[in-house]
Amino acid sequence: MVEKVAEVTFNIIVSLKRNPVAFLALLIILFLFFLSIFAPFIAPYSPTEIDVDNVLSPPSLTHPLGTDELGRDVLSRMIYGARVSLSVGFIAVGIAILIGTLIGSIAGYYGGRIDSILMRFVDIMLTFPTIFLILAIVIIVEQSIWTIMAVIGLTGWMDVARLVRAEFLSLKEREFVQAARALGINNARIIFRHILPNALAPVFVAAVFGIAGAILTESALSFLGFGIRPPEPSWGNILSSGKDNIEVAWWLSVFPGLAIFITTLSYNLLGEALRDSLDPRLREIR
Repeated sequence: MVEKVAEVTFNIIVSLKRNPVAFLALLIILFLFFLSIFAPFIAPYSPTEIDVDNVLSPPSLTHPLGTDELGRDVLSRMIYGARVSLSVGFIAVGIAILIGTLIGSIAGYYGGRIDSILMRFVDIMLTFPTIFLILAIVIIVEQSIWTIMAVIGLTGWMDVARLVRAEFLSLKEREFVQAARALGINNARIIFRHILPNALAPVFVAAVFGIAGAILTESALSFLGFGIRPPEPSWGNILSSGKDNIEVAWWLSVFPGLAIFITTLSYNLLGEALRDSLDPRLREIR
């Protein structure tokens, strides 16, 4: 497993060196990580600090991105909002990858009736409009950042399951798997020790694209009022407050909108680069 992860990491690094756009996307993502980790030291103000003397102040030296309808510093709220968005993206995708990999591995390895039952369940889950399913669950349960993470993860694993299943269907007939069976190695060890490490490539790619999707979903939920609730900042609820003040405070819509756009674009560009580096057919074309 460690050797395979090291090989995948090496291919990624080589690919990024050849792709300056993807490398720039990676730098943007790392910068967002830096902001998220050191938000208490970087943010010039508390994200919940109210200043009634500076309500809806335009961008200035004191408040570089302006203030909102309660006089809170938008730059500080954006920095703390990056922490929320990235946390939701990574934890939600982690849940989705875990569930999808487990179901896809079992379906692809055992095949037959087990495969048929699991894949029909995947098909049923795919028939539900994801955003409406998430809204329905969020309305029923208590709203919190942990709820948002869990709901997005529990409704986003189906594509991963299909990818892993396809890889297992191909890999389980290879010589090294047949040799492992001949040696009497149990199925669990064959799945997780021998086949799964060789099926990680599409999982890596799906994870990167999934993070972008999770960030968009969380922003949409917060914008609609079903996600992160004020005063806790997120890019979505900052954008929502900008909607109500669009004519007098353009900065409340422009800056969080740009943050969401640049972040999701960066993850998508990085995902494209990963797919190019991890897919041998694409490497041969190039």
